[in-house]
Amino acid sequence: MSVEYDVVIAGGGMVGASLALCLHQHSGGALKVAVVESFPLPPLSEQGPSYRPSFDARSTALSYGSRQIYQALGLWSTLQHHVADILSIQVSDRGHFGSVLMRHEELGWPVLGHVIENAWLGNVLLNHLRRHTNVEFLSPASVESVQLTEAAAELTIQRQQALQTCRASLLVVADGAESGLCARLGIHRRVDEYAQTAVIANIATELSHQGVAYERFTAEGPLAMLPLLPDEQGQSRSALVWTFPEDDAEQAMAWSDEEFLSRLQSQFGHRLGRLQKVGQRAAFPLRLSFAEEQVRRQVVVMGNAAHSLHPVAGQGFNLALRDADALARRLAEAARSGVAVGDLAVLQGYLRSQNTDQQLTTLFSDRLTKLFSNRQPVLSLARNMGLLMLDASPPLKSRFTARAAGVFKGRDLELPL
Repeated sequence: MSVEYDVVIAGGGMVGASLALCLHQHSGGALKVAVVESFPLPPLSEQGPSYRPSFDARSTALSYGSRQIYQALGLWSTLQHHVADILSIQVSDRGHFGSVLMRHEELGWPVLGHVIENAWLGNVLLNHLRRHTNVEFLSPASVESVQLTEAAAELTIQRQQALQTCRASLLVVADGAESGLCARLGIHRRVDEYAQTAVIANIATELSHQGVAYERFTAEGPLAMLPLLPDEQGQSRSALVWTFPEDDAEQAMAWSDEEFLSRLQSQFGHRLGRLQKVGQRAAFPLRLSFAEEQVRRQVVVMGNAAHSLHPVAGQGFNLALRDADALARRLAEAARSGVAVGDLAVLQGYLRSQNTDQQLTTLFSDRLTKLFSNRQPVLSLARNMGLLMLDASPPLKSRFTARAAGVFKGRDLELPL
């Protein structure tokens, strides 16, 4: 017998789990939602979500706008105990005079954002879903096939070495940048190769970061150092995202820890004193990519499957979370009006509502990266003059800071994006 759902989310990572929570919250639990995730669920502890800080833990930057969404979901009181606050952001261009410092006080906010370990964020999301919602979690499981009809998406799901079928008014594809489901549905991607690779690692520093996030642009490519909480030994840490031309990244991965820290120190400077230790390194090829169709009848594409951005500006997950919140609000409104959540007009309305945010965020991330990766002397001079002008103009800096923090300031009102 086929099981009926309002929404099936293919992908139970941070985007898929956040969307499920938003759907439950905005519909008051009225929507029947299932999440299909290929990895097995961790044991559900009676003490709630677990947290064990690690020097090598991977992290995500949460904008102030993302904090507002999680506050509305009732999660921030749990999340806030294990986040590092971003109180200011310093943007600089190595070897040039231009720089800008953006402070949370200039916007009247308590913080500009936060950095959180992925494991902790994931545990909190899953714990809340399993304890406080009626969302069904199918794990480990995968969507094996999809057949779209006039009224529903008919899915075949493999779970525990058995196949089961279900029908959903809406299928949400949130299975990552290399989405197998998008490929099976014939949803193509537009890809702009940066010809860069990001090397990611955590760095132990002599001095505390004091809540400062650094965006540094070098001849090799942009790098970011984001504040982290100390590890279990009390070691001060920052999360590094260092981009290299593709041919140089392999060499950087092969450097000894001592050489890696020495080269990073020469590019980053001594803002955090001596760089003392580098954790496990990972390398990821970088590209700007978009799904050519984000919506079709009974289908929405979300997260990295919909748009994958350069990581240095820290915009990707925050944009996906804003998309998830907007989609959930739109679907809950449709359901209350008796309209099917997979109706194309409903989904097109969602996409129109997010179009400006997606375009602005993509341009902000892409242009910032390309502007500071170009070493032509004339452009370099103009770029640094622009940074000086930005630092000297409070209204311009306020808008730039708001965009970096995930909040768009319109002409007449401020809208959390």
